[in-house]
Amino acid sequence: MSEKINNQDSERQITLVDENGNEELFEVLFTFTSEDYGKSYVLLYPAAIGEDDDVEVQAFSYDADGDGDVTSSDLHEITNDDEWNMVQGVLNTFLSDDRLSGE
Repeated sequence: MSEKINNQDSERQITLVDENGNEELFEVLFTFTSEDYGKSYVLLYPAAIGEDDDVEVQAFSYDADGDGDVTSSDLHEITNDDEWNMVQGVLNTFLSDDRLSGE
């Protein structure tokens, strides 16, 4: 899977390209850094979803350059179960706190 990041009109969008060359545009839900794992994470959801559709959130760790920019090769799949559980916990906290999720 490769990734391309679009920074048009200050929108935070990422296009993910699967192994078959299919592209899908995602919106950045939020980013955070874990001191326990020494990594930064980005959580994404599909840009083309309806209001009543179930949303599948995808998460990746990422490496930013010195300016804080993320390039296509900077997203990494999360393969460690403990790390994935930590990311899920952060997402669940985000979704359950109206002040964070904006609901």
